[in-house]
Amino acid sequence: MTTFDENLSSDHLRVALEAARAAGEISRKYYKGNLAVEIKQDRTPVTQADVECEAAIREIILERFPEHGFYGEEFGRTQTDSEYLWLVDPIDGTKAFVRQYPFFSTQIALMHNGEIVLGVSSGTMMDELAWAEKGLGAWLNGERLAVSDIADSDRAAVSTGNLKSLARGDGWQRLGKIVADADRIRGYGDFYHYHLLAAGKIEAVIESDVNILDIAALAIIVSEAGGLFTDLNGNPPDLDTRSVLAANPVLHGHYLDLLKGFVI
Repeated sequence: MTTFDENLSSDHLRVALEAARAAGEISRKYYKGNLAVEIKQDRTPVTQADVECEAAIREIILERFPEHGFYGEEFGRTQTDSEYLWLVDPIDGTKAFVRQYPFFSTQIALMHNGEIVLGVSSGTMMDELAWAEKGLGAWLNGERLAVSDIADSDRAAVSTGNLKSLARGDGWQRLGKIVADADRIRGYGDFYHYHLLAAGKIEAVIESDVNILDIAALAIIVSEAGGLFTDLNGNPPDLDTRSVLAANPVLHGHYLDLLKGFVI
């Protein structure tokens, strides 16, 4: 497998990797501590670790690129008129984090004029650091990623994430057809199933309840690994994305035909 040459990366990517590592040091420190957990208005949890991680990421990025916009899970958005916008979830999977299982990560992505051009996904406790930059491929711990070429849905491994919206309507029956046909159905969850998809170890990920901060970095990682990453209606990810169909290119269309038309 090809090894990543750090000399090929941009200043943007080097700064994003630095910020992810800084956040990882903070989240690792808090991981097994007695955390105070608050519940936000959207009923999701937030901890001091979330706040400190985002503050560290924001400081590192904006010190280097003060003219860029920044949109974080905890502190919101700045500079809405900038052509560059950083999208950050400091601890994606806070529910996992507070219950002390390792399926949480730091997600950092960069948009340029509305297009995701860079992503870093750091699964701190699982020692998984994935990144991608437009045109330079996707990488995990320095080795190049590539999606599988499995073309038969009955040989495919499919992972599902958040599915509440899909479960409330006829989307559940549509998903049932995929489940019945697949070789394996798992719920690896959060960042991890996207890493598996990009590495060619599973063939598809389906989620109906996400936000762009959860999946922006993962979108370009999957895409640069050769996969297709859309919402459940086949639209490319943008700031309003709420669902995901990510798959290798030979199976994406098959799953999209089954799921398309489901409105989130």
